[in-house]
Amino acid sequence: MGRTGVLLLNLGGPEKLEDVRPFLYNLFSDPEIIRLPSPWLQKPLAWLISTLRSKKSEANYKEIGGGSPLLQITEAQAQALQSQLFSQGKDIQVYVGMRYWHPFTEEAIAKIKEDNIKKLVILPLYPQFSISTSGSSFRIIEEMWKKDPDLQTIEYTLIPSWHKDQGYLSAMVDLIKQELQHFENPDTVHIFFSAHGVPKSYVTEAGDPYQEEIEECTHLIMKTLNTANPHTLAYQSKVGPVEWLKPYTEDALKELGEKNIKNLLVVPISFVSEHIETLQEIDLEYREVAQEAGITNFKRVPALNTHPMFIEALTNLTTEALDKNPLRFDEVTHPKKNMKMYPQEKWEWGLTTAAEVWNGRLAMLGFLGLMVEIISGQGPLHYIGLL
Repeated sequence: MGRTGVLLLNLGGPEKLEDVRPFLYNLFSDPEIIRLPSPWLQKPLAWLISTLRSKKSEANYKEIGGGSPLLQITEAQAQALQSQLFSQGKDIQVYVGMRYWHPFTEEAIAKIKEDNIKKLVILPLYPQFSISTSGSSFRIIEEMWKKDPDLQTIEYTLIPSWHKDQGYLSAMVDLIKQELQHFENPDTVHIFFSAHGVPKSYVTEAGDPYQEEIEECTHLIMKTLNTANPHTLAYQSKVGPVEWLKPYTEDALKELGEKNIKNLLVVPISFVSEHIETLQEIDLEYREVAQEAGITNFKRVPALNTHPMFIEALTNLTTEALDKNPLRFDEVTHPKKNMKMYPQEKWEWGLTTAAEVWNGRLAMLGFLGLMVEIISGQGPLHYIGLL
């Protein structure tokens, strides 16, 4: 009888500077990141973006040590989860599958087949579901499942999101409480939840539940924290001139500065691992915005990484999923009636999001003007002024 496995899904990131260009190519080759009117444009434009923007992106990775720590942290999470499962007498092998860099999801699936896994829990490391994160990974695995008879013999179940899980909420609250103690008056600190953004059309036209789950998660964290601290929820990593979920993190920070807020604790609510959006975007870029706005005491809650309470939460999510009726791909790819991932619709020609989006923001500065010139034949537009 085959063994049981857990597949942890994440985005991946360049581990060293020479990985940046091929990582960018993989990122922008995905139609869930950039949607174009003609599929044949996808790879040529991905090549163009990765060629033109790799140097600037490399500069940002240099600011955080020369590469993304995401794989190292995810592998540590996998090892901790496997050890916790083993300590409970469960012989369950944990695998890591990245969407845009090694080990790719396809590599993880090949290893799962090689190990004769016959029961599999597919667990994205995104607490909240979005069609651009968990949905994109599910799409790739679903396509593989449809084409491979060997995979069809594996009994699988999905955990599409876990933003309401009490273990996860408790782990977040534990980190918040630890950081609040670093302030002179913890009860007066403004708690600032910064979530990764998505285009507004994902929610209004595609039915993406992401915004609803982020807002619910924020409410539950504050309820579990059980303090009177004021709080704000905003969305970071906006790309391009299209409207994204609001308020934007940069704008919200400026507004708090205008209200004479001095003590701010930032909570990266949609991230469970340190990566470029926490280490570079929040710690460097948004810290500067906050300081310029007059916020003098800016601190950030660390990502969960291998926090014991978080690993325990992942363990419980795994064991509970194995005890429940399996959840299949066709039950999670359309979380709302009007949401359509396959085939792509006209509304989908635009910009989407993913973790490590700092790369995307850089690339889009050149990409947007280029696309207008190619498709409309018009001269360059000053898109930078719109960003």
